[in-house]
Amino acid sequence: MNHSGLHRQAVFLLALTALLWSSSGFLVKIISWQPLSILGGRSIISTVVFLVYLRHFDLHWTRLQIAGAVGYVGAQLLFIMATKLTTAANAIFLQYTSPIYVVLFGYWLLGERPQRADWISMAVIFAGLFLFFGDDLSSGGFYGNVLAILSGMAMALMILCMRGQKDAVPANTILLGNIVGALIGLPFLLREEFTPPSLGIISYLGVFQIGLSFIFYSIAIKHVPAVQSTLILTLEPILNPLWVFLAIGETPGQLALVGSILVIGAVTSRALISARATPDDMSPVGQG
Repeated sequence: MNHSGLHRQAVFLLALTALLWSSSGFLVKIISWQPLSILGGRSIISTVVFLVYLRHFDLHWTRLQIAGAVGYVGAQLLFIMATKLTTAANAIFLQYTSPIYVVLFGYWLLGERPQRADWISMAVIFAGLFLFFGDDLSSGGFYGNVLAILSGMAMALMILCMRGQKDAVPANTILLGNIVGALIGLPFLLREEFTPPSLGIISYLGVFQIGLSFIFYSIAIKHVPAVQSTLILTLEPILNPLWVFLAIGETPGQLALVGSILVIGAVTSRALISARATPDDMSPVGQG
């Protein structure tokens, strides 16, 4: 296949990735299982999917892979918990702030000094964060927002660790994360009631929403510029609350909607500016 054909295929895979990632919100809302059970069940199935894809099990884990796996598990669990406590829109938009934490952690861990555009983006994003907390929230909604922010931080750790694996296979980080998630969640999973609807939901989450989506992402990102991947993956935070609204009628508050516009606008604008300077600088990962 020629370069243009590979690019079109990669764009399609990225759009499909965003679509699959966006489906987690309403499914996590409607399944009756607790967060650790969801994490365990989804991770067990995703582990099988990744083992089939990678065709091997690497026992030589590096520090970057271990740290990235911890970030991956943290992002998954915190996002599930946040979605259970606050609106799906709040959970996904607050997690979508992860690129700004990549900038902050990158300066602390890698010594990469933020540029002026980074500071401006951070200011806009933090303004958006305050708006999310300006709506009338229950105590659960407040803690859900906090967990969603922490999920974005955990996602940033995963992104930094995957970026640092120059000579390794980044997909191994996701595999290790799924193994850890399966081990953590298994005791809680065994206490759940296995009904046909719950088994159907957890199977979909494991095979498609996490397993195949991350495989698609790992293939597509090699052939699409960072800025284009950022714009395509913006479909996830847009579609996630839409599916929840259509499924259960849940809507975010007015201030949260304004905050979400600020967050998406700041992240997208920063990606565009970054692409002009260094086309392959950053490839934000969303998903929950």
